Amino acid sequence: MSNLNLSLSNITTEQYQGLLERLFLCIFTTVPCCVFLFINFTMLFILRSKTVFCETSRYILLYNLLFADTVMLLLSQIMYLLSVSRILLTYPVCGVLNMLAALTNEISPLTLVVMSLERYVAVCYPLKHATIITIRTTVVAIIVVWAISSLNVLTRVILLLQFPFRDLQSLQMTNICSVRVLLLLPMSDYYDNAYTCFVFVSAGLTIISSYIGVTIAARSASTDKASARKTRNTLLLHMMQLVLILSSTAQTPLLTTISRFVTRIVIVRIQVIFYMCIFIFPRCLSSLIYGIRDQNIRHLLMYYLCCRLKVNYVSQS
Repeated sequence: MSNLNLSLSNITTEQYQGLLERLFLCIFTTVPCCVFLFINFTMLFILRSKTVFCETSRYILLYNLLFADTVMLLLSQIMYLLSVSRILLTYPVCGVLNMLAALTNEISPLTLVVMSLERYVAVCYPLKHATIITIRTTVVAIIVVWAISSLNVLTRVILLLQFPFRDLQSLQMTNICSVRVLLLLPMSDYYDNAYTCFVFVSAGLTIISSYIGVTIAARSASTDKASARKTRNTLLLHMMQLVLILSSTAQTPLLTTISRFVTRIVIVRIQVIFYMCIFIFPRCLSSLIYGIRDQNIRHLLMYYLCCRLKVNYVSQS
């Protein structure tokens, strides 16, 4: 009887510790996620608060990037909380969440490409920038970005529907909802890998080419040195964003390799660190880059984020 009580006590203690750890992980990820969401929503509001932001191409592109990042951040946190809580979804619900996440996830690298090209034209062809980069061409570029991402999602849906769901006894999933779980057929996995490689190789080459072009243009006497230097730094930050987003695709094979050498608890903790660094942080990087470096946005961001600065700003005006 004493051994039975001891075993039950150990089981209860393990369950209690597991519950505490899950609660801690939820708080550990949700708090910074809410902070970043607040910053992103503030930035989105700022970019629609003044006419200059609504009529300047790079700010319009920034709004598109922030909108996609904010939706992706929100969806990622919802799916993470569902997985930590071990809530099983049905295939249709899981499919909708994952397809929305896939749509917004692909928007970011494609928008970074357009933003890099816009900066390249601004530095290398300053006299033609106003005629090449107009509101109309910017809107067309954004439509093309969303069309490419939507076509990717449509292809994923068609491949997913090839699976014989009618043969299943129930549409209730037996595993936690994730992108990998929905790759039910080998063709889906092949397509996902091929599309990801194509997008990130193309985006990387475009940003690198833009950086080289700006560097070469900076050596000419007619180029604004300060503007060229700032553009190079922006392109480097775009490349860092792209690398962070790309690293999310390597998370699963990397965790699979690590799992051979460590315990399951350690893997869960490593996965949380990856989630924070790969999914949450990059989705707020755009706000931090432009909110701190852009003079037109910086004082407005401080105005809305810091009450003390808000009072000072109002009193000065």
